[in-house]
Amino acid sequence: MLMIVRILQMNYQRLLFPAFLLTMAMSGLSGCTRSSAPAAMQTRTNTGQEQQAMEEARQQLELIPPPSKTRYMSVKSLTVWENPYVTVQGGMVTLHVMTADANTSGLGEGGMLRPMGARRQDLNVRLGELTAALNAVPENSWPYGRVVAVEEAHNIPASARPEVRRNMETVIKNLSDLGVVVYEWNESTTGIK
Repeated sequence: MLMIVRILQMNYQRLLFPAFLLTMAMSGLSGCTRSSAPAAMQTRTNTGQEQQAMEEARQQLELIPPPSKTRYMSVKSLTVWENPYVTVQGGMVTLHVMTADANTSGLGEGGMLRPMGARRQDLNVRLGELTAALNAVPENSWPYGRVVAVEEAHNIPASARPEVRRNMETVIKNLSDLGVVVYEWNESTTGIK
């Protein structure tokens, strides 16, 4: 009789163990499904917030007049470029801003007493914060209108070139989404993208 009870207990355990595993697996799967739903909701919320922030940034930049093609196309060197321009690097971008000359007279402009380089500010910015940084640039620092020159960093190692090129494409797309004309600057050739 004792032997029959043990055989029944073993069979009972064999029957319960697969049911136990099935129950655990089902509860684990349903837990994963429930946790991904809030993550998907959070992603949609973040995307909506990003779109709203982009729209606000676009509206702020629309206060700057449209670009004057005749003015910026005649510039042959970034050292005399007066609008903001961006140098794209691997992990960040550098925003170069020329502040407006406080002296409104034309006397001595660009000379030893009023050099252009003294008014240039270079700001290292994360790629995701470029929009906010451009909105912080004063309106009088955009003499050519809503146009930004964009260049790749010089002397980058070959291993970093793909990342810099991806960042360059991201910057160009973000600027275009903001309604800013992109003037892609290369040492050999320049042109509008």
